Amino acid sequence: MKLDYKRTVLIGFAFLSISAFWQVYDNIIPLILKYSFGIGDTVSGGIMALDNIFALMMLPLFGAWSDKISHKRGKRTPFIFVGTILAFVFMVQLPLAANRGNLTYFIITLLLTLISMSVYRSPAVSLMPDVTPKPLRSKGNAIINLMGAIGVIMALGFIMILVGEGEKPSYEPLFLAVGMVMLLSLLILLWKVDENRFVAERLQTEEAWGIGEEDAEAKDHAEAGRQTEALPKDVRRSLIFLLLSVAFWYMAYNGVTTAFSKYAAQMWGMEGGGFANALMVASIGALVSFIPVGIISSKLGRKKVILFGVAMLAGCFLLAGFFRSPNAAIYIGFFCVGIAWASINVNSYPMVVEMCKGSDIGKFTGMYYTFSMAAQVLTPVLSGALLEHVGYWTLFPYATFFAAVSFCTMVMVRHGDSKPLPPGGRLEAFEAME
Repeated sequence: MKLDYKRTVLIGFAFLSISAFWQVYDNIIPLILKYSFGIGDTVSGGIMALDNIFALMMLPLFGAWSDKISHKRGKRTPFIFVGTILAFVFMVQLPLAANRGNLTYFIITLLLTLISMSVYRSPAVSLMPDVTPKPLRSKGNAIINLMGAIGVIMALGFIMILVGEGEKPSYEPLFLAVGMVMLLSLLILLWKVDENRFVAERLQTEEAWGIGEEDAEAKDHAEAGRQTEALPKDVRRSLIFLLLSVAFWYMAYNGVTTAFSKYAAQMWGMEGGGFANALMVASIGALVSFIPVGIISSKLGRKKVILFGVAMLAGCFLLAGFFRSPNAAIYIGFFCVGIAWASINVNSYPMVVEMCKGSDIGKFTGMYYTFSMAAQVLTPVLSGALLEHVGYWTLFPYATFFAAVSFCTMVMVRHGDSKPLPPGGRLEAFEAME
């Protein structure tokens, strides 16, 4: 059994567009709020949490809804199409509202943009496990995250090139450039991805290998005489600890990414788009790590690689807090942050969907995002309050603490790890000869 890399790359264009948008959102919207509208860090953190509030409510809804859709273009593609078009229409209006100094127009447009992104985020992520056989999902998720990293790097490159210096630079070219990337990604997806055919081929492959529609976890519990509709207690316990871990490491990582543009300006004296250099280095670290991490995870197991990543993340954030000016060591640290985040992200989502049936992938994807977004609702507000009322120096200690907590909860996870292929699959002999 081998991963179809070309197919996975094509599917990954949906995640590329999502990642490009959120990179601009996380780094530019705080600057607009602060310098165009004069909004303080605590209130700004609350506004930055709006996307996660919407996601908390809407991602499970659209994920579960897409599970039930039967369309000639598939379950997920219609949501990706509608969400991308709407997001483009609304996002290009954000810099126009900022230039006019019209806060009401800006907030309304921001809300509509966030709703549009919520329409297709869960369906886009669900597409990978829909078309990828279960034992290959860590490798598949590595490719998806690789595409996301490319989107991040593109967005950061646009920030570095298109955002001038000064307190109120023009952001229209930046938002238009990212919007065009989103539309181009959508066109590639519509042109090259036949979702229904890809899903049918995945099911045939799993049947040939003796995996079947239900995952290995569900099979084990069915053999024990338990119902697969309700997770057994031990699996449910692992799922809860895994989802808590997701929440904690997102509180750490998103706490940094949401406030980093302001932190870099206040603590390190970076102006304009200069802060993007460090984030670019982190993205490159992730970019070069995704494929090796996917391969290593298939051999060592997802949990071990996640624990390595969380420990590295906590260590990098701890060291970053000691620096008071940008230097080479900071960029090395951010490169390691990218490696750590790749180790976590490649494996955490596949561990969640490993515990569900194929027909529930959208539902469990929504569950994964419920916890990650709940963390991202809280962390901009909490970290923003610390920045404003205690000091900007609190950012990296804050992130270190939650990364350490996520390590502790992840240790308690006992299910969802990658497993060897079952023996006796009809294709096994042919694979062994290659």
